[in-house]
Amino acid sequence: MSSYFFQGDALGTTYHVKIFPSQNSKPVSKQDIDSVIEAINNSLSTYRPNSLISRINKGEVLKTDLHFVEVYNAAEKIYFETDGLYDPTIGILVNAWGFGPQKKIKNIERDSSIVDSLKKFVNYKFLHLDKKGYLRKRYPQVYIDYNSIAKGYAIDRVGQMLADKGFKNYLVEIGGEVLAKGKNIAKDRAWLVAIDNPDRQHGNKFISKIALSDQAIATSGNYRKYYVDKKTGRKYVHTLNPKTGYPVQQHLLSASVIANNCTLADGYATAFMVMGFEKTKRFLQKHPELEAFLVYSDEQGHIKTFKTKGVKIIE
Repeated sequence: MSSYFFQGDALGTTYHVKIFPSQNSKPVSKQDIDSVIEAINNSLSTYRPNSLISRINKGEVLKTDLHFVEVYNAAEKIYFETDGLYDPTIGILVNAWGFGPQKKIKNIERDSSIVDSLKKFVNYKFLHLDKKGYLRKRYPQVYIDYNSIAKGYAIDRVGQMLADKGFKNYLVEIGGEVLAKGKNIAKDRAWLVAIDNPDRQHGNKFISKIALSDQAIATSGNYRKYYVDKKTGRKYVHTLNPKTGYPVQQHLLSASVIANNCTLADGYATAFMVMGFEKTKRFLQKHPELEAFLVYSDEQGHIKTFKTKGVKIIE
């Protein structure tokens, strides 16, 4: 069966979209996809100086748009459910540690007073979205960073655009996060998504393949974005704990979360990397609406995996 395939750049990474036409589906173009992504970049990209979020971060009091409001609300939900371990106002620290658009602060690794002075501006409760849609910050220093959830949200918006055009079977991927609707018609089966192996040196490129239908999956991991302090040889990963202000140090190597939409899957995947393995397992027991595939290292340093019941592994 014929299908459409589009690829391009999005949110500092790439996108791939595969679509099977439905009976009454309308034409779709690369421009349709790019225009959805462009609108989200203009709203949520901290790498664009004139985006809505960048202007708010600089101190302007502005009326937000639909994209900002949707992401604000989704992030707030995850913030409260995780007791603040997921917090997009971590942005000031993301920048300070050198993982954001701004320059790293020298010697932050060895000076706890720097971290303490910045940490006091990290709290999602410092944001207030009023009924007219204006966002106000309690302190001008509060810096919002939705990069942990924006990719998932962009995927959902592209998916919604395709659904509005009458498509039922498609896969939208941006930077490794995926929304899978219907099935892969060409192979007459569910869509398959491969999960990266964090231990590339001693294993295959992928650690597992998961079957998805009408679900989204997002993966967060600490095995790609990190740096090593030349003086101490210590490794600092890009996932920060909002409570401590420091990069996390634990056995969880990657968290893949399956949810009804990619916005939530993306946010929870980040939250789980902060929580660590044991806390995440307990959280999943209380949230049966989420499925997860976790990769961790045991006490001996061996790579192990854990999955919830609903995750369909394809051997």
